[in-house]
Amino acid sequence: MSYRRFKERAIGIFFAGNGVVVILLLLAILYLLGQNSWPFFKEVGFLKLFTDNQWNPTSFFGPIFGIRPMMISTIMVTAGALAIAFPLGVACAAYLAKMAVSWEREILKPFVEILAGIPSVVIGFFGLVVLNPIIARIFGLSNGLNVLNGSILLAIMALPTVISLAEDALTAVPKSFEEGSLALGATPWQTLWRVTLPAAKSGIAASFMLGMGRAIGETMTVLMVMGNVLAAPGSFLDPGMTMTAVIAIELGEVPFNTTHYFALFAVGLVLFIMTFLVNLASDLILNRFQGVEK
Repeated sequence: MSYRRFKERAIGIFFAGNGVVVILLLLAILYLLGQNSWPFFKEVGFLKLFTDNQWNPTSFFGPIFGIRPMMISTIMVTAGALAIAFPLGVACAAYLAKMAVSWEREILKPFVEILAGIPSVVIGFFGLVVLNPIIARIFGLSNGLNVLNGSILLAIMALPTVISLAEDALTAVPKSFEEGSLALGATPWQTLWRVTLPAAKSGIAASFMLGMGRAIGETMTVLMVMGNVLAAPGSFLDPGMTMTAVIAIELGEVPFNTTHYFALFAVGLVLFIMTFLVNLASDLILNRFQGVEK
């Protein structure tokens, strides 16, 4: 075997090994969550986790382990974040990829990268100190610790992901598409809206799904600014508590190997499955769009 072939084979084995390690880690996390959730499901039942409307493990009349309020809060804050981050992120990506001149791109790109590196606790402080009184003043509330505050902050955190992936997708569109559109008399804006964006739809869809994954798993920011009320919010101006926040607050204080302890692992298992389904849907959408483009 020649040195070049040996080197190529070694590189292939190295990357395959990394893929196997990632799969094993994923399975190990799933096993850990499943093993520690099983005692809860065995004692309380699977359906009661979703049918009970309260989460009150220390109730005098008996513990209640219902995650519906937490799931509603998680879904609402994630949807609100995407409603802000996705159109804004795609618009920023379109400007950076197709409209900005070189010096503007050199200035704006580092700001996007810096935004991605800001710790979540710092963004939480911003929501607590700045957004909290602004939201309270605008909507006439006693405080601005609610789902809207969390949605705005999660949108800020998801923006770098959406912008980077959408910009890469728009940059990858062949120049011939745009040149043909311009040659037929379309304006640059018409070309961007009717040619470039549809041609990059697979990458833009990926930016949406990965932005969702970034928002749904965030803990510290939503813990600081959503009010942490264990009740289903009726609107974006109501406080709420996400699944990640409940785990972060209670896991360090709960007695070991109790029903409450295992219930928190059950919440983590549900959150893991939700995140997995989001990523699976992203993969299916990408494959479908890529098949259509071919």
